[in-house]
Amino acid sequence: MRSMTTYIRAGEITKMPVVTLAGDDIAQVKDIVFDAVQGNIRCFTLAGRGLLAGPLHLALPWGNVHSLGPDAVMVRDANALEEDAAAARRRGKGSGGGDVLGTALTTQSGTRLGTITDAVLATGRTPAVAGYEIDTAERHRILVPVGGPVTVSAERVLVPDATAQHSSGDLEGFGAAAEGLRRHLQEHPQED
Repeated sequence: MRSMTTYIRAGEITKMPVVTLAGDDIAQVKDIVFDAVQGNIRCFTLAGRGLLAGPLHLALPWGNVHSLGPDAVMVRDANALEEDAAAARRRGKGSGGGDVLGTALTTQSGTRLGTITDAVLATGRTPAVAGYEIDTAERHRILVPVGGPVTVSAERVLVPDATAQHSSGDLEGFGAAAEGLRRHLQEHPQED
């Protein structure tokens, strides 16, 4: 049975509209703030909608996203927005901060898979970081799922060794790669 999960690169979310369940277009995504310790998205910084609109000095914490689709970021209402990006960062205090982009993706046994250039998100009602786009030593861009334990530091993101055998060259094949890694980790839990 094929999964109905849709995947999107985090970089494709910039300039996406932020809309409420009532259909109000309240902002657009300006930037994505990653949490380097958790390996997740902490929040979106926002801008106004339209050609001449500037930054809103508001942020949308990741936990306040109702759903993430291919065309918009959905929130329950305008109360989902925080006063500014600093407020969203305070919400994650104690979990560190930083940027996973430009960080090395490395297996637990020390194999360097490449440098993270983007995050791959599973869309829907429970959006999640499902993997990373990496630039390999051979200068290829591939998508690598993150289906098991991940350790994130300022220098590298550590993933299970099996991750190296599950990758895709595009988003269409990413779901099969993620499913293959998930199955492998279930069948071989000692390799986590």
